[in-house]
Amino acid sequence: MSENACIGLSSAEAAARLQKFGPNAVQEAATHPLLTFLHKFWAPVPWMLELTLVLELVLAKWPEAIIIALLLIFNGILGFSQEQRAQKALELLRERLRIEARVRRDGKWCSISATELVPGDCVHIRLGDIVPADIRLTEGQILVDQSALTGESLPVDRKAEDTVYSASTVRRGEATGEVTATGAQSYFGKTAELVRGAGAKSHLEILVLAIVRYLVIMDGLLVAAILAYATWMQMPLAEILPFALILLVASVPVALPATFTLATALASLSLARQGVLVTRLAAIEEAAAMSDLCSDKTGTLTQNRLRVSAVEAGPRQQRQELLAMAALASDEATQDPIDLAILDAAKAEGATPPQRQDFIPFDPSSKRSEAVFAKDGQRWRALKGAPQVIAALCQGVHWEKATEELASSGARVLGVAAGPEGSPQWLGLIGLADPLREDAADLIAKLQNFGVRVRMVTGDSPATAAHVAKELGIPGRTCDREAIHEDCGVYAGVFPEDKFHLVQSLQKQGHIVGMTGDGVNDAPALKQAEMGVAVESATDVAKAAASLVLTQPGLQGILTAVETGRRVYQRMLTYTLNKIVKVFQVALFLSLGFLLFHDFVVTPLLVLLLLFANDFVTMSLAGDHVRPSPRPDRWDVRSLVWSSLVVAGAWLIYIFLVYGAGILMHLSLPARQSLDFLGLVFSGLANVFMVRERGHLWASLPGRFLLWASLADVLVVSLLASQGWLMAALPLPIILVLLAATVLFTLLLDQIKVPLLRRLNRA
Repeated sequence: MSENACIGLSSAEAAARLQKFGPNAVQEAATHPLLTFLHKFWAPVPWMLELTLVLELVLAKWPEAIIIALLLIFNGILGFSQEQRAQKALELLRERLRIEARVRRDGKWCSISATELVPGDCVHIRLGDIVPADIRLTEGQILVDQSALTGESLPVDRKAEDTVYSASTVRRGEATGEVTATGAQSYFGKTAELVRGAGAKSHLEILVLAIVRYLVIMDGLLVAAILAYATWMQMPLAEILPFALILLVASVPVALPATFTLATALASLSLARQGVLVTRLAAIEEAAAMSDLCSDKTGTLTQNRLRVSAVEAGPRQQRQELLAMAALASDEATQDPIDLAILDAAKAEGATPPQRQDFIPFDPSSKRSEAVFAKDGQRWRALKGAPQVIAALCQGVHWEKATEELASSGARVLGVAAGPEGSPQWLGLIGLADPLREDAADLIAKLQNFGVRVRMVTGDSPATAAHVAKELGIPGRTCDREAIHEDCGVYAGVFPEDKFHLVQSLQKQGHIVGMTGDGVNDAPALKQAEMGVAVESATDVAKAAASLVLTQPGLQGILTAVETGRRVYQRMLTYTLNKIVKVFQVALFLSLGFLLFHDFVVTPLLVLLLLFANDFVTMSLAGDHVRPSPRPDRWDVRSLVWSSLVVAGAWLIYIFLVYGAGILMHLSLPARQSLDFLGLVFSGLANVFMVRERGHLWASLPGRFLLWASLADVLVVSLLASQGWLMAALPLPIILVLLAATVLFTLLLDQIKVPLLRRLNRA
C-alpha cells in the first residue's frame, strides 16, 4: 500500500475538526418518560384490573376500588422503573459496543472509536468491518454489502476513487480512504446499531406465560361453576360478579413483566461490569442451558501474542529472503497479529522487502495472502499462507515432514513462496508461537465441571491442534474438517463456514450450542448458535451477529455468563413454582370454600390485599441469593407442574385447617375471613422460602431484600389484622400462634418437597 496515497491528520487537526463537525454519531429520539409510564396501563394484565376497578366504582365499593387503583399504580411505577433501569443497561452496552476504526494519526496507524472520526481522516477498512463513515477510497479494492442502505442483497465492488458509505459491510478485500462525511452529514446518518432484539421475550418468559394461561383457564372454569351456583341459589349478581373477577385477577401474573425485566436487567448490568456485553437478553437464559461450547483457539485459549519462533528455509534459500517475502505478503494497516509478528521478525533480522505494487489480503477461503512486486523487469508474486496451499502452487515440494515437526510442538505453521507470475518457488516455513493463556486449562475444567463440554475449533493442522488440546485438557479425538458431523473434542483445519454446519450438526443431536468467533465469516455460525459469542478482537459484523460480546480475552466471560444465567434460571424457577402453587391454593380455596360453605371465605378486598402482599415479596426474588445449577438447565414442564400440584395440595390442606380452626374458636365470619387472609399471606411467604432452595430451605441464606421484604410483609398484615384496619380485628395471640403453626407446617412440608423438586435441578 502506497504511503502517500492517504496521509491523514495530526492529532491537533483532528481535535479541531471534531470541535467543528461534532462526533461521528446521531442521537436517537427518545420516547417521553410520561408516555412510557402511561403505556404500562395499556396491556392485557392492566386491562383486567381496570375492568374490575370500573365495576367496583359502579357498585360504590370504595375500599376495593382504592386498593385496585393502588395496585395498578404500584405495578405501573415498578414496571416503569425497571424498564428505565434496563434501558440504562442497554445504553451502557451501546457505549461499550461501539465501532472501532483503524486511522492514520500523526503518521502512525492506531485504533480509535468511530465516534471520534472527522472529515479528512485516513481510514483503513478490511474484511468484516462495518464502514464507520462515508469514505472516498484512495487505494485497494473491496466488495461491499450495502443492504443496510439500499435493501439490495447483492454486494458491489468498490475501488480507488469510489465512495463507500457509513453502515456498509466489507465482505472481501481491504482498502484505504479519506473520510468525507461523518455523523448526521453521512449518507446513512449514523453508525450501524449493534444492540438488537434486547426486548425480545426469552423462551423462559414464553413458558411461564403459557403456564399462567392454563391457570387462568382453570380459574375460568371455577368462575363459571361459581356463577352457575350463584344463579341457582338466586344470589345477587352485584355481589358475585366482583368476587368472580377478583378470582380471575388473583391468577393473573401482575408482577410477571416487572419481575422478568428486573431479573434480566440486573443480570445484564452485572455481566457488563464483568466484561460481558449482552446484545439480546434471551442470551442469559441460553447461557444457562448451554451444553456444548465450540471455542476458537487463537486469542481465546491462547494469548494472541504471536511471535516467529522458527524459520525453516529451503536448502538454497536464505533466511532473510524468506522473511522479506513473508513481510511483503503482510500489511501493518490490517493490525493482524500474524502479519505484525512477521513484520517485527523481518525488521529484527534486517530483512527489507522490495517495493510492493499490489496486495491481496488474506482470505479465509483461499488461506493465503499475496503481494505483487517487480524483479528483473518481471512481475513477481510473494505468497504466504497454509503450507499445503502454498506447496500446491509450487513444483516438487516436500513440506510434510518439516511442517509436522513444527506443528507437533504446538506452533502455527505458514508456508512462504515467491517467483515470477505463475511459477512461484518454495522458500520454506515460518513457525509462529502463541503461548496458552495461563487460566485457559482451569477455566475449561470449570466449564466441564458445570456439565458444559468444551470443543476446540481451529484452522490449525491436526498435529498443532492435538498438541494444544492435550495441554488444555480437552478430551475427545482430533478430527479434520471432513469429520465435522462426528463427535470430536477437536476440529482442526476448519474453515469459518464449516462452523455453521458444526453448530447445526450438534443442534440436531439435541445439544444447546455456544460458539465463539471473531470474523465476518463466523457471523452465520454465531447467529445460528443458541449462544453466539464474539470474542474481544471480533469484527463489527461478528459482534452484530452474536448474543454475547466479550471485552476481555479468554473464556472467563463465558464462564461468568453461564453462572449468571443459571442463577437467573433458579430465580425464575422459584418464581414460577411459587406462582403455580399459590394460584392453585388461592383459587381452589376461594371457589371450593364458597361452594362448600356458601360464604366468601375471604372477601374480595382481602384478595386484593393478598395480591399486594404476594407481589411485594415475589419481586424481591429477582435479586435473591441462589446457587448456580451444577448442570445445564432444561425446563421439565411436566415435573414442574406435578411437583407444584403436590405442594399446592399440601398448602390447600393447611388453609382449610386454618378455616376449621376459626370455626372451632367460634370466630365470627368476618374474623374467620381475617384469619384466612393471614393464613394465605403467611403460607405464601413460607412457600417462597421453601421453593427457593431445591434442597432443604436452610441450605442457603436468602437475599437481604427478600428477608426485609418478608419481615415487612408480616409486620404490616399483622398490624392491619390486630388493629382491625380493612378487616375484622383479631387478637395478637391468635396471630402469633398462626405464624408459629405456619413455620411448623413449612418445616414438615419441606421434608416432602426435597425429593420432588430435586429432579428439577437434576442435582
